[in-house]
Amino acid sequence: MLLTLGVGETQPCIDWAIQRLQLNQEDGDLEVVMLAAATTRDEVLPLVQEILERYVGIEALNKELAAGKYVASLRKLYLSGAVSIESLDEKFTKIYSIIGYPNWLVTLSRNCEYATDIDAFREPFEEEFEYIADLWGKAHSLSEFEGLYSREVSNRHDAKVRGQIPS
Repeated sequence: MLLTLGVGETQPCIDWAIQRLQLNQEDGDLEVVMLAAATTRDEVLPLVQEILERYVGIEALNKELAAGKYVASLRKLYLSGAVSIESLDEKFTKIYSIIGYPNWLVTLSRNCEYATDIDAFREPFEEEFEYIADLWGKAHSLSEFEGLYSREVSNRHDAKVRGQIPS
């Protein structure tokens, strides 16, 4: 799913397909064979989508759900120092547009972008990141997340609302 968000790597998918072939587990699945032989992102992505749809189901391929779970995993990496706020800004900007600008990602994406240059946005960014990552960590579906999410809470994580940024 991370491939469909523009942030995943192709090689783990190819390696998975090669392993399936080596263990004779492809069960005549031509897409697995073709994935093992793929070399470019353009070859890999449609094959991965086809395989996922067949084995996991189309409803499990919700990009917004995948993005939310990815955001939750990024929070752990951020806290460990493995990713910077600048790299998060790039990732959030990419997935924000790919998944259609969902309401829950507005404040997080904006605060992250501003926090790369304006210190007053770092604390509100980190509070919103914690809030969103925590909700996605608890949610098992998009509808479950939507039942937990509060736009009012996100609005409180805005530096302008707190008087830190002049109007």
